Order: sequence, then structure tokens, then C-alpha cells
Amino acid sequence: MRNYLIVTASYWGFTLTDGALRMLVLLHFYRLGYSPFTLAFLFLLYEAAGILANLGGGWLAARFGIRRMLALGLGLQIAGLLFLSALDPGWSATLSVIWVVAAQGLAGVAKDITKTASKSAIKITSVAGNAQLFRWVAWFTGSKNATKGFGFFVGGVLLDAAGFAPALWAMAALLAVILFSCVAALPSGLGVSDSSKSVRELFGKSAGVNILAGARIFMFGARDVWFVVGLPVFLYSAGWDFWAVGGFLAAWTIAYGGIQAIAPSMVTRSADGLSREVPAARVWVIILTVIPALLVAALAAGPALPVAPEIVVVVSLLIFGVPFAVNSSLHSYLILAYAGSRKAAEDVGFYYAANAAGRLMGTLLSGLLYQIGGLTGCIVGSLIMLVACTAITFALPRSAPQASVA
Repeated sequence: MRNYLIVTASYWGFTLTDGALRMLVLLHFYRLGYSPFTLAFLFLLYEAAGILANLGGGWLAARFGIRRMLALGLGLQIAGLLFLSALDPGWSATLSVIWVVAAQGLAGVAKDITKTASKSAIKITSVAGNAQLFRWVAWFTGSKNATKGFGFFVGGVLLDAAGFAPALWAMAALLAVILFSCVAALPSGLGVSDSSKSVRELFGKSAGVNILAGARIFMFGARDVWFVVGLPVFLYSAGWDFWAVGGFLAAWTIAYGGIQAIAPSMVTRSADGLSREVPAARVWVIILTVIPALLVAALAAGPALPVAPEIVVVVSLLIFGVPFAVNSSLHSYLILAYAGSRKAAEDVGFYYAANAAGRLMGTLLSGLLYQIGGLTGCIVGSLIMLVACTAITFALPRSAPQASVA
């Protein structure tokens, strides 16, 4: 329990700065006149780097332990923040974009190394079976996203109150305190285990891990295709100021995290940890898919809508958050239920590499589809991805190898 709480608290601090950084970059460069597609491009290396960082992070966590990987992730985030703060307003647009993309790449590696190490620690520290594992995963994931949501708000506030560079310096200082505290508090051998000896062994996952990874790609792509660029730009274009945009995204993410934390009470449990949980994932993903379908139909009505389009979007997003949060929490549990006990970090890293691939796809399409078809184009893209996610979810096995269950 002590190690679990230390890892969770460290990750809270990290995700606070991660959420604030996302909002700082998005709003600062939109205010400077960057197009939606260029804004999406700023985050591409952030997401792309996460694919390799998750794969490598899982292997490194198994080989060198959780403490070292948490320290590496926190240290890289500090470096990324300081690197970004050195951006010179007098530079050309091309050089500025290259600099920001490089800084975001460092932040992307930092985020996914830290996340893989943190979630692997849950599998290692949970010793009371699947019931405890689901509760701990749900609480960790929910509280992490609530903290990230608060970070969105903090990012908007810091941008208005302190400016771009001072906000980055303040976040780097906070992370430095967390880094030294984490290294001092965690045992050096936490999570050290056998690691794969070859690339073939590293990618030789069970059917459950592979299928769940495929579903994760499309589920998170479906969220980010309208959440990353399309929604903030849409709300800002509708007359919302930075505080309002950051505040709403913060409130949504905090509420989303709260629902994730209570997801175990919304899902019927089974003794084997899979036979009821997998059917629940199928039901919740169907519910999730219906919502963007209804939203597309509502936006197509145009002038016939009795309220402003932004009100329809906001209400729909609030509804969307409930089944998405439950699905996300279920997925976060299922990967640990499917993961092999001896190489949990590698399985988790592989799974979150798929998560990063989905976010990369969603981020790119968020800017592209918004530029082509506005927010409606983003929602149509989300619907198509959720249909694919639903089909893959129905292929999930309802049992796992004996070694995979805690």
C-alpha cells in the first residue's frame, strides 16, 4: 500500500503538469494565429514518441525497476519544460514549430515512461486478487485523469496570469521536488524482473493483450479526434475565452476521472476476473458508440436546433464522458488481468504503445478533419473509430492464461 500511494502521488504531480502543458501550448499558439492543422502537428511527436516510449519503458521497467523509470520520466519532463521555455518569440514560424515539436517529443517520452512504470507498479503491489486490482486500477486511473483535468485549468490560468515561459518554469520546479521525493521514498528493487531477450519475445503477447490493444487504438482515437484540437478551437471560436475553455475541459476531465474511480461499482464482478467484465466492456462500448451518432444527427439539423450548437456539443460531451470513462477503466483493468505476472511491465507497455498510436491518429485527424469539415467532421471520424472499436471488443477472450491472473 505504501509503494502504491507513493507511485500514485508522484504520477498526480506529473499529470498536473502534463495537462497544464497541453493547454498552454494549444491556447498560446492558437492565439498567435496557428491553424487547427498546425496545432495538431505540434502534438504529433508527443504522441508518436509515446509509442516507442511505452514499448521501451515496459522493457526497461522490468530490467531496471520502477523507481529508476519514474525518475527518468520525471527528469525528461523537467528537461522538456525548460527546453520549451527557451522558445524565442522573435524566431520564424518554421523554427518555432520545430522547437515546439521537439519539446513536445521529450514530454511525450516522459509521459509514457512514467505512465507505464506507474501502472506496472499497481500489478506488482496488488496482492489480494482481482477485486483489489480493479479497485486500485480504477482509483489510480480516475484520480490521475481528475488531476490532469485540473492541470487544464491551471494551464489556462497560468497563461493569463504569468505568461508562457514563467508558467513552464513553475511547473519544472514542482516536478523537481516530486522527483527527489520519489527517489528517496521508493525501494530500488521495486518491479525488477526478467525482461525479454529478443524483439520476437517482446512482441509475443497473448491474444487478450493483442485484441485489447487493438480496441484501445480506436477508442482513444475516437476521443482525441474531437477533444484535442477540434473542441477547444470550436469553443474559442464561439466566443469562449481561455479561462472558459480551460475550465470546461478541466471540469469534464475531472468528472471523467471521478467516474473512472467508481467504475468497479458499475460493473458486475466475477471470481475469475474476466467472464463478466468482458461482456460488460462490450455493452459499454455499444452505449458509447450511440452518442456521437446522435450528435452527428443533431448537428446536421443546423438552424432547426432549438439551442446554440455549442450547447448541444457541451451536453453531448458530458454524456459521452460517462460510458467513455467506464470503458477506459475497464480496459485499464483488463490489460492487467490479461498481462503475464512475470512480465507485466512489458505487457502494459505494449498496450499503452497502442494507446499512444490511437492518440496519434486522433490528434492528427482532429486538426485535419476540423479544417475540412469543422467539428461535425471530427464527430463523424469519432463515430467511425468507435464502430471499429466495438467490433474488436467483441473478439476479446473471456479467459486468460493462468499466469496472467493476479
